[in-house]
Amino acid sequence: MDDGTLGERIAGLKLRLGDGAERFAVLDRALRQEIEEVMAAHAAGESVVPEVTWPAIAADKVAPDLPARIRRHGCVIVRGVFPRSQATDWDAEIADYLRRNDADGRTRAGIGDARYAARWKGGQPQIYSVYWSPPQVQARQSASLAGVRAWLNTLWRWQGHFDPVQDLAYADRIRRRAPGDTTLALGPHIDGGTAGRWLGRGAAPYTQAFGDEAAAGFDPFDAAHRVDPPDDADANACGAFRTWQGWTALTSQGEGDGTLQVVPIASAIAWILLRPFAPDVPPGSLCGAETGSALWITAEWHAPLLRALVAIPRVEPGDTVWWHPDLIHAVEAAHAGAADSNVMYIPAAPDCPRNRSFLARQLPAFLDGSSPPDFPPDHLERHFAGRAGPDALTPPGRRQMGLDPLTRSAP
Repeated sequence: MDDGTLGERIAGLKLRLGDGAERFAVLDRALRQEIEEVMAAHAAGESVVPEVTWPAIAADKVAPDLPARIRRHGCVIVRGVFPRSQATDWDAEIADYLRRNDADGRTRAGIGDARYAARWKGGQPQIYSVYWSPPQVQARQSASLAGVRAWLNTLWRWQGHFDPVQDLAYADRIRRRAPGDTTLALGPHIDGGTAGRWLGRGAAPYTQAFGDEAAAGFDPFDAAHRVDPPDDADANACGAFRTWQGWTALTSQGEGDGTLQVVPIASAIAWILLRPFAPDVPPGSLCGAETGSALWITAEWHAPLLRALVAIPRVEPGDTVWWHPDLIHAVEAAHAGAADSNVMYIPAAPDCPRNRSFLARQLPAFLDGSSPPDFPPDHLERHFAGRAGPDALTPPGRRQMGLDPLTRSAP
């Protein structure tokens, strides 16, 4: 994508979609009703974020209306994926792994990536570039988490695009947020792409919002084109296709504990896509979306959506939280709780050509303890004692990591 002509390309897109303002107006009216429903539930002390237990999924005893509610809200809490005692033990093991390898000191010093030294301002890091600790590797290859991811994958229109059952490993970091922390505040945003959602190869999954069908008919769970290679020119693009972003709770946490916030409206992505076509937006503007940064959701351009930003319900160790890759999310500005708010980030990345290609690039990082392809190249763990290696993998884990052939074929 040529940034030098980005404004001209944006203006040209708006000219081609002559009825963009009308499409946005229709969608805006519909979305505001959903926003009011979220706000009313939150004011009443309720949550619209769907919940289910892993035993219910495993026994095929899920409420009949649950899949539709998850698709509508774009997020879900799956409780009891791991025993509480196991999650608590993992939390202690990670703490020991970090202490033994002086992860705090190395991160504050900016070893491998000096940006981290400035971010944490000499204080305790809250996000660690740690991907290969034994608990992370054990959790990724667990049968229960594989079952959850497979079930969640079937909520997509996946036929002909990916295998919902065979999940591949996507290594991500850990969060260990201490009480009183304000350094990890992360404003409302969407991962995985910025201007590329409108212009460039990354726009292909969103063509329905700009095509002949009404914008309200856009299906964020249609996997068409999502398994295509990402647009390398879009700096925030993700190398893998994640059907669900997610994390596993290692400690108890809820509203006020510096935890996750979401706008639990999956269709909000269509509103964001059409917002630049409203009459108050300059011709060359995408409402703040730029190729070199995250897709931020701001009061200047997206104020109605921010009214529906709510914290997720309280979770306990062993619970998991999942959200659609296009869902607006944030991290609370401050941790006002009394105990650490700790998680392992583990998404769902099903078997498809795009993810197999990513897996081939990620495998060398696992073998030598480097940072994975989508993350800053600080390579913090290369010399960590106790880092998990191939001998820590079970047969499913070896397949997920790309060391052994997959048992199912990608479509």
